[in-house]
Amino acid sequence: MISFLLDVEDLADTRFAISPLREVMGSLRALRAPGLYPLHRPWRESVLAGLDPADARLLAALVGPTLVLPDFLTPRPTTFAPTIDDQLAVVRATPTEVVRRDLTAVHAPGPLPDALRAVTAPGDDLQAELCDVLRRYWESALLPSWPRMRLVLEADITHRARQLATGGAHLLFADLHPNLRWDGGVLRVHKMIGRHHVDGSGRGLRLVPSLFAHKPAPPVSAEEPPMLAYPSRGTATLWEPVPEPDSSALSALLGAPRTTVLRLLAEPLPTVEIARRLGVTPSAVSQHLKVLHATGLVTRARDGRRVLYRRSALGDQLVPRQATFAR
Repeated sequence: MISFLLDVEDLADTRFAISPLREVMGSLRALRAPGLYPLHRPWRESVLAGLDPADARLLAALVGPTLVLPDFLTPRPTTFAPTIDDQLAVVRATPTEVVRRDLTAVHAPGPLPDALRAVTAPGDDLQAELCDVLRRYWESALLPSWPRMRLVLEADITHRARQLATGGAHLLFADLHPNLRWDGGVLRVHKMIGRHHVDGSGRGLRLVPSLFAHKPAPPVSAEEPPMLAYPSRGTATLWEPVPEPDSSALSALLGAPRTTVLRLLAEPLPTVEIARRLGVTPSAVSQHLKVLHATGLVTRARDGRRVLYRRSALGDQLVPRQATFAR
């Protein structure tokens, strides 16, 4: 059991945060132990198919045999939603002796895997190499889905904040996970491999929802300030197919003329060409393009004396993919 002694100052400084690096490291657990993460199976299969073998070996070695994660790779967020670059900068600044200590701790009592022994040799720029690999993995495995993931995490935080406001710490911790117990100013995390007690000492508590957590996960070391990653609500909805946009609903939202223009802009086109294809005046098209551009649904770029318009990424999401238009 791991426990946190939280005084009034700690409770007053209890905050939620979203951690991209925590999701990176948690997702490596899902790659290592798919049986614990059945909801992520489609994602796992697609990620493994595209991983570089050398990167895959090093990434797998960052997770201990009991799925413990090194503390230096799950730093406590200092803001509500740091970027992955913010957090990798913290990793780069970690002293080398701390990096080696944490990696050794998660693999104890066994030796370091070969992939880690190769990068922890004296003289190697260990932090830089790890950050480069983690950055590549983030870009290929999580970044494409990050907007959707972040929405789920933010929805969880909204729910938890409401619990804290209406029922205090008792309601919040009672609902986070069955392994948590809150009593007499002590938050106990049961069914943990580690056994230690952490005094908050006014450092506050960080609560970090994770889509790749199957149970609460505090830091490994008793020296780390209080932090707890916990399973996020809504994980089951994460990989559900996104329904195709409804053409009639889009027309109701934008109006039929602007919807028609937006559909046409799957390729870059100038105003006069849009007008020709639709059989309307260029001035009428210009008015619609002005509104669509102002709302971020189309982008524009100059090509010599012409201005070309095209749907933005947001516009692409609104237009049904099956819609096609003849010239």
